Amino acid sequence: MPETHGRLAPHEPGTHAGTAAAAVMMVRPASFGWNPETQASNSYQRNDSAVAADAPSRARQEFDSVAGALREAGVEVHALDDRPDPACADAVFPNNWVSFHPDGTVVLYPMLARSRRLERRMDLLLQLENAGGFEVRRLVDLTHHEHSGAFLEGTGSIVLDHAARIAYACLSPRTHAAPLRDFCDELGFEPCVFEATDSGGQPVYHTNVVLSVGGSVAVVGTENIVAADRERVLERLGRSGRECVQIDRAQVAGFAANVLELQGRDGSRVLAMSDCAARSFSAVDMRRIRSAVDHVVAVPIPTIEALGGGSVRCMLAEIFLPRRHTS
Repeated sequence: MPETHGRLAPHEPGTHAGTAAAAVMMVRPASFGWNPETQASNSYQRNDSAVAADAPSRARQEFDSVAGALREAGVEVHALDDRPDPACADAVFPNNWVSFHPDGTVVLYPMLARSRRLERRMDLLLQLENAGGFEVRRLVDLTHHEHSGAFLEGTGSIVLDHAARIAYACLSPRTHAAPLRDFCDELGFEPCVFEATDSGGQPVYHTNVVLSVGGSVAVVGTENIVAADRERVLERLGRSGRECVQIDRAQVAGFAANVLELQGRDGSRVLAMSDCAARSFSAVDMRRIRSAVDHVVAVPIPTIEALGGGSVRCMLAEIFLPRRHTS
């Protein structure tokens, strides 16, 4: 891995390698479980005693099912192992601490929960770089924002439209304007900031719970986005040429927006989601979604969803890095 560099000029829009990643990093959990430190800002997290029984083992089984289903669909999966000590209850969600970009940039993110900061591991990035033959050209470290109480939890906090170079972000205790500006300056994105709330009026903790931007379809939790911002967000998505599948609060709670479009080795479009998310869509909307992709991969992950408050999209750190040239 390279050393951290100072701010560089953002790369030119349009130089990205594609709007859907053909490879993902996943972290197989060693100590998955209920994290009381994150519950205050995540209303989708449930301390369910029935689900919590043998949670680490159940979570590993669910993890293996997701990784296996994606591989079967042709997605390149790099499944790395979490370490048992120190215990990291949420290590299965690596997209909150790191992202990988087409110009060779790796970004590290500031995280609200102190317990989750232990998930940031340079050794995992070195494993990934070597195993996949990826080329890392610079490291953008935004973690200094933690000292001033400002956070941006990766592609949980920001949903990226790689084609239009828009970074969608709903403000919350885990998503703040200052690190978002730094990210956009470094990577050449334009921010689209809005507010979204759950059924109790609490800010939605992560943007990827209410929004997914695919190649031709966006899934939008319209009811969650506050009225003052709703039309602006829909207009911006529509201007990109995408069809918007609008879902309600109950569907958002079922993780219907926490889905991710990926690319198979043959160039096919693969949409990853949980079984709960798939069942949350109406039959009409699921037909619209299926018509926009080649494969829908839907896997049951009830333990991870209940105790972790996140779904399949949160388990996937997209890899857009270039490959090293070999002679």
